[in-house]
Amino acid sequence: MSGAEDLVVLLDDAGRPIGHGSREAVHGTDTPLHLAFSCYLLDDAGRVLLTRRALTKRSWPGVWTNSCCGHPRPGEPPAQAVARRVADELGVTVRDLRLVLPEFRYQAVDVSGVVENELCPVWVGRIDGLLRPDPSEVMEADWVEWETVVALAAEAPGLLSPWSAQQVPLVAEQRTEVGVA
Repeated sequence: MSGAEDLVVLLDDAGRPIGHGSREAVHGTDTPLHLAFSCYLLDDAGRVLLTRRALTKRSWPGVWTNSCCGHPRPGEPPAQAVARRVADELGVTVRDLRLVLPEFRYQAVDVSGVVENELCPVWVGRIDGLLRPDPSEVMEADWVEWETVVALAAEAPGLLSPWSAQQVPLVAEQRTEVGVA
């Protein structure tokens, strides 16, 4: 990916857009605050899809995380960005998409030194059909009972991406609102 398709929205400390930069150039040891998103996908049984990041990922390779993550392009509506990345990464269409944590923000440093510094709204949705994960993004995927994911985040947060470990308890607080049993 290159050009406008690979741009991320840069933000000031108040979360207002101040420009854009290349996704690759922005993510380093001094990553500026930028816009991202996380999505948790549920099946009709209320299980959540966890994905394991491909080993070729620059940051947090091989780590289990939420269903899908990404960055809205400059001017791209957030829900459209989520739908685009779900289709690209997992090969399915998302439905019933809801924003549940509009102001989630975090910083984390990977063992390689890459810093994540994101305003990362969290979405919940549902999908139908068989997953067709892009192996350059996702090396493994598994449907997990929501209670198990909540327990994992509480008891062994290091087994999840740092953003997921922080997001799961916050989503759990709103569980009736997001349709999680």
